[in-house]
Amino acid sequence: MIGLVAVQSGVYRGVSAADRVADRRTRLLAAALAVWADPDTRTTMTAVCAAAGLSERYFYESFAGLDALLEAVMDGIAAEIEETSRAAAEKAGDDPAARVRAAVRAFVELLLDDPRKGRVAIVESVAVPKLRQRRTELLRYLAHQSAIESRELLGAPGRSTNEDEIAGLLFIGGMAELVTAWLDGSVEASAEEIVAAASRALVGLYR
Repeated sequence: MIGLVAVQSGVYRGVSAADRVADRRTRLLAAALAVWADPDTRTTMTAVCAAAGLSERYFYESFAGLDALLEAVMDGIAAEIEETSRAAAEKAGDDPAARVRAAVRAFVELLLDDPRKGRVAIVESVAVPKLRQRRTELLRYLAHQSAIESRELLGAPGRSTNEDEIAGLLFIGGMAELVTAWLDGSVEASAEEIVAAASRALVGLYR
């Protein structure tokens, strides 16, 4: 009787219905990242559900379609880049150059820890027509955040907000191209060389 009441209230084996839905969503996001980053696997709903160990009927609990799932993967990576870089800069102290270098290093280390994230968000997303616009929006958002933070750290007297926004776009656009070339092997460089070059570029744009 107690077990029946628990099931009717949405609780099963001590886990609420909402928590089970959240867990399945997390599994689908992780599976989508793995499938999308695998060049030998076609990214389909069937492939993602198989990788997540879920039947397709659970897919629509969280996502309207495959493009919505892939967009959620991109959004999650962008949020992680922003949060990781900001946290690293805050830990680096008050020196502007040190903060810039720490933020860039955190981003590069994120890609080294899981290269799939850079590949799907920056490289693979270009191949999906419905995601190109979202990729552009995310890059411009990160450029805007870069402009805001760099203005606070490195801002020069007399320079306009518009000039700072232009510099942010130059930096993030350049980083996207650099990371693309680095990930596909067109540019051979160590992580430290990437960090050093990107840090110099950002400081140079705002000074």
